[in-house]
Amino acid sequence: MFEARYAPLRLPDPLTERLADAYHEPHRAYHTAEHVAEVLGWFDRVADDVGWRRPAEVYVAIVFHDAIYAPGAKDNEARSAAWARQVALPVDADRVAELIELTARHGSIDAVDPEAALFLDCDMAILGAPPDAFDAYDHAIAIEYKQVPPEAYRSGRRAFLQGLLAKPRIFLSNYFHDRLDAQARANLRRALG
Repeated sequence: MFEARYAPLRLPDPLTERLADAYHEPHRAYHTAEHVAEVLGWFDRVADDVGWRRPAEVYVAIVFHDAIYAPGAKDNEARSAAWARQVALPVDADRVAELIELTARHGSIDAVDPEAALFLDCDMAILGAPPDAFDAYDHAIAIEYKQVPPEAYRSGRRAFLQGLLAKPRIFLSNYFHDRLDAQARANLRRALG
């Protein structure tokens, strides 16, 4: 679990088990180990095509970025970053926490350093997925927010998707912009119907 071809370190088994348990909590439908695996797939593709300056920090940030997840909570990212800081791994814990905390601002960030842009875009790559994968993601997010009144959920979700679509660039890096922007815009327009 949490494997990547370019993983620069191996997580200790007890930590892997704790993370696996977290990502398999019953209230999760999208923010699961499968999502982490998909992001790690993009981590490997970026490693192949562009390379990472600090792969260990990016890898650990990916593995921990949704470790704590309660739908609607405002502190998921801060708590996930705090957990990552507590773990004794051979990485710059401050950089890992910085990357994780940036994910709280998806859709509202316009400029970050190039590596942070690639990291954030790996997490948002689902927006540019084929229509069936995007639709599955959109449905899974709705399941995670089932405790929110339907009209409030639809309104909030619509505002988020419209905000993304209105941006001149959905993806921060040229790497993802060039590859996924057109499909992401098509998916968002279809979801907004």
